[in-house]
Amino acid sequence: MTAIVGRRFCTAPGALRATSAGRMPGGSPTRSPGFVYRALTLAILFAAPVCAHVVSMSSGDLRVEGTHARYQLRMPLYEIAHVPQPDRTLLDHVRFAGARQTARTCAEDKARDLYVCNAEYTYARPPEQVELECTLAAVTVPNHVHMLRAEMAGKHDQALFDLSFSHATLRFRPPTAVEVATEEAGAGAMRALGGPVQILFLAALVLAARSRRELAALSVMFVAGQAAAVAAVPHMAWQPAPRFVEAAAALTVAYLAVEVLLLPKAGARWIVAGVLGVFHGLYFHLFLQTSEYRPGWVLAGAAAVELATVVALTLVFTRLARRAHALRPVQVSASALLVFGMVWFVLRLVG
Repeated sequence: MTAIVGRRFCTAPGALRATSAGRMPGGSPTRSPGFVYRALTLAILFAAPVCAHVVSMSSGDLRVEGTHARYQLRMPLYEIAHVPQPDRTLLDHVRFAGARQTARTCAEDKARDLYVCNAEYTYARPPEQVELECTLAAVTVPNHVHMLRAEMAGKHDQALFDLSFSHATLRFRPPTAVEVATEEAGAGAMRALGGPVQILFLAALVLAARSRRELAALSVMFVAGQAAAVAAVPHMAWQPAPRFVEAAAALTVAYLAVEVLLLPKAGARWIVAGVLGVFHGLYFHLFLQTSEYRPGWVLAGAAAVELATVVALTLVFTRLARRAHALRPVQVSASALLVFGMVWFVLRLVG
């Protein structure tokens, strides 16, 4: 996962002085080759994980009857483009403790744009609970999410897996209210920072704010835009495709970068933040469709971690601006974000 926070840039001695922005006789800064070089360097670093997807999700169903279990995995076709031998690899990364696999089949379902795998397992004795490990994020993309629903003896349970959480125990009992709130809010928090586009957009939001008061307004409107999308889209005839959501998210990064570079005095920027928040809300809409979690808890967890990230990025950029003012960190960072957003948009549009 790529983030501006925590990434260390190494510079050769004297390089900062050699690449600092030049100035015209009147004192106005110019776009020197050093400025362009720094912007392109940052853009390359930011764009390193473009093989990942903003929206990367799969789902599965498990049914346990006595000592016999059936599992079906459904993976979007675009997710397996770079997976070697998906008919073997995918199921090898979903393992049920104490169960022996007895059969497996995999095939493309082009009508639904899915790759579907079915497997059967046998336990030595009927299990009271199911322990499993899912590491699909290791063979797809780092921010991949797998949603598993299970049934045993008329009771249901479910689990969510990603790069951070690869183990789960299904106990087939109704969860408590605290467990529901913790799980669903935690899932929203993880999804809010699930990919580089989400994090870099928050960085662009910080750069776009010209004061702390404006930053607060931008942040609140962005969160409100996400909530509006989650509330409205389920009632619309149009449903966003994952590729559209990815391309739109990339453009939001690029647009805010354009605002910073070319429209430094533009007004009503809080309205722009709200509109762009709607596009990011489409991702949560897709996630909620797959997980069937409660929107309130998911959005609460997402908003909490997004606002915390905005605060952290603000501290980083404030310190950077004070210590490296001659390097024009705001302009360089905005230029890098613009390049990143446009490259990501083109790649998702054509790929």
